[in-house]
Amino acid sequence: MKLYVGNLSFNTTDSDIKDLFSQYGTVTDVHLVTDRMTGKSRGFAFVTMSSAAEGKAATGALEGKNLHGRNLTVNEARPKEEGAKRSFSKSRW
Repeated sequence: MKLYVGNLSFNTTDSDIKDLFSQYGTVTDVHLVTDRMTGKSRGFAFVTMSSAAEGKAATGALEGKNLHGRNLTVNEARPKEEGAKRSFSKSRW
């Protein structure tokens, strides 16, 4: 089960997230989203747990939990919408 984790401190690392979520099951992947230009964290991540039961346990336990001075937002990740591309046109019209 893939989870969205938001409101992360910009100092939070992949290993911080993995350690936290590992308490509720097997973490198969952690993707800390970073800014392409600066390489710095954008304040959210995606965590994949090995089963839906583990994902639900982690969501229930960690929603609102304080990590590095920030209250986490944890919920099931939604699939990216088709055709949700940004327009980089310079025209305002």
